[in-house]
Amino acid sequence: MKRRFVTSAAVFVLLALMTACGAADSNPIAVSSSHSPGAANTALVERIDDIEAAVKLWQDASTIADAHAAAEQARNLVVGPNGPDYGDADGNGGIDGNSQIGILPGLSGEVGLAQSPPVNACVTADVLGGAWDDPQARWGEALTAVDDWSTSNNTFPSLASHLQRVYGWASLTLATQDLAEAHEYSSHAQLHVDVTRTAVEDCP
Repeated sequence: MKRRFVTSAAVFVLLALMTACGAADSNPIAVSSSHSPGAANTALVERIDDIEAAVKLWQDASTIADAHAAAEQARNLVVGPNGPDYGDADGNGGIDGNSQIGILPGLSGEVGLAQSPPVNACVTADVLGGAWDDPQARWGEALTAVDDWSTSNNTFPSLASHLQRVYGWASLTLATQDLAEAHEYSSHAQLHVDVTRTAVEDCP
């Protein structure tokens, strides 16, 4: 079984990371230099903040245990208690990223924060990644992408939802004992968090 694993300077770093991910692992969206949530769902913005904070801990982890805890937190905040793989994935006795509702729909169609109004076209395209009429099939695609992923076969660009890609990179991190790999996966996850934030806060 495969392992499951803005200043100009900031813009330069983001573009460099996007290049490293490869064109296939990005769904281009213009990144605005200003973030004005406006009518955006406040709970959704706050959840994105929480996921970004977890990814930062993941990036800065000094041990694989710390990386696992942060990846668990990020994944739990995406899927919620009704989504796949929610819970104590690192086996430390606690649930990091405990939440009452997922940002994406649950396996049985439970409404996620990204579906709460107002929902703009960018959230539909980049956060939800289209319709969720069959949530088990949508999550099945993500589970298959994680199972089939390898260093020579990046399956995550097949996932239309950028948060499902965060789920994927977190899953790979939780399956590895290599801290350098965990750090690499966190940089990919950050790119998709950036796209998610832009879709919520800066949709044209």
